[in-house]
Order: sequence, then structure tokens, then C-alpha cells
Amino acid sequence: MQGTNEGLAAARARGRVGGRPTVVNDKLLRAARDMLPNPENSIETIAALLGVSVGTLYNHIPDLKELRTSRVPAPLDGSAR
Repeated sequence: MQGTNEGLAAARARGRVGGRPTVVNDKLLRAARDMLPNPENSIETIAALLGVSVGTLYNHIPDLKELRTSRVPAPLDGSAR
């Protein structure tokens, strides 16, 4: 274990970073936030369209449930004028 930690520290000193690269960026988060208020889009559908898991959306958008219930668009039946 000590040798591993020393090796990781040496790699960091050389500017190397380990771990899996993230797929989440600002553009993806913005797209998810734009789709959330529409009740026709389920969280599962949004995740599939963006190519991420549902858990990834929950991890990167902490207020996901609040966004889901806010800004519900007006009905399209023409009665709301």
C-alpha cells in the first residue's frame, strides 16, 4: 500500500491525474435542466437522450426534484389566453 501511494504521489507531481474521465459538462447539464420542467420528459428519458445514467443526473443536479416540479408549462389546448 505504501508503494502504491508513493507512486500515485509521484504521478501527481508529474501532472498526471488518475481516475475515470467525467462525461458531464456544462452543455449536458444545461440540456438536462431545460428538459426537466416538461412533464412529458421522464428523468429516465432525459438520461437516455443525453447518454448518461439516471444516477449521474441525480449526482450532478442536486435540486433535480425541485426543478422537476417547477415551471410546468401551460396547457396547449388553447384555453389559457
